[in-house]
Amino acid sequence: MAEFKHTYAGNPYDRGEPLRRSEETIADLQGQDSSLFLPFHKLNVSTKSESLNWLRQSDLPQLDTVQTILLGLYDGIARFAIDINDPPSELEFTDCRAIAASLATEDTGVVAQARAQLDWHRRNPFCAQCGGASRPERGGQVRRCTRCERHIFPRTDPVAIMLIVDEPGGDRCLLGKSQGRMADSNFYSALAGFLDQGESLEEAVRREVWEEAGIRVGEVNYHSSQPWPFPSQLMIGCHGIATTTDIHIDEIEMADVSWFSRAEAKTAIEQNNPNLRVPGAMAIAHHLIRSWVDGEVSL
Repeated sequence: MAEFKHTYAGNPYDRGEPLRRSEETIADLQGQDSSLFLPFHKLNVSTKSESLNWLRQSDLPQLDTVQTILLGLYDGIARFAIDINDPPSELEFTDCRAIAASLATEDTGVVAQARAQLDWHRRNPFCAQCGGASRPERGGQVRRCTRCERHIFPRTDPVAIMLIVDEPGGDRCLLGKSQGRMADSNFYSALAGFLDQGESLEEAVRREVWEEAGIRVGEVNYHSSQPWPFPSQLMIGCHGIATTTDIHIDEIEMADVSWFSRAEAKTAIEQNNPNLRVPGAMAIAHHLIRSWVDGEVSL
């Protein structure tokens, strides 16, 4: 199967592992005139004409910088993300979801790396083991407790997201909608849930579908994955084949789960179905549905 380049994936940067071994090297890179810096404010990214707004070192003294992280190297130039307070009025900031549709896939991958990591630093000023203050090291790739010297590593939360069909070669797929603001709408998506500790991906797919829909799943196949930096998740997309088809939903979590025909899913993907809406192309769920509708996966 061809590799999918989802939104927030495709980051082309060399993340600079050898450089991160020396704090002096990182400091030197920060001071170079050629280095570029991408500002964030309240986890929104600086943009200009619907593009990322990279600044040079000479632009930085006016900024109240909270955190600087090394993203990596691109064409031999060091790239950093900076978290700033009280930005000057000439800087424009855009929600990272809103700007994604206007950016190249590679740039959305850069935004994902920067947003997730800056958010992680904001959430981890102290050590969970002893309560001591922590400080960033390795260009922001890790933090270290100033008291017990424990390393604190960034966290990525794995999420299984799956499109289930009713039988081998089946013509129906299972879609659901959660309780919440979309509960009364006609918006449906692939079922999804966080992996538990000590649980394989296949086990998580089967458990989540059973818990949410009361459907048993047999064969599970990996499709693709997508970073989702809100705050820091990895969506792991799968297809699966049901071994039972009677739906018994968890009414506390789900507003509805239903079987939809290939024809219904096709018109929904094409935004031509007044009775069914599905996620747009920015979401991995869209591609799980589309690849099944178009016959790109054999189930």
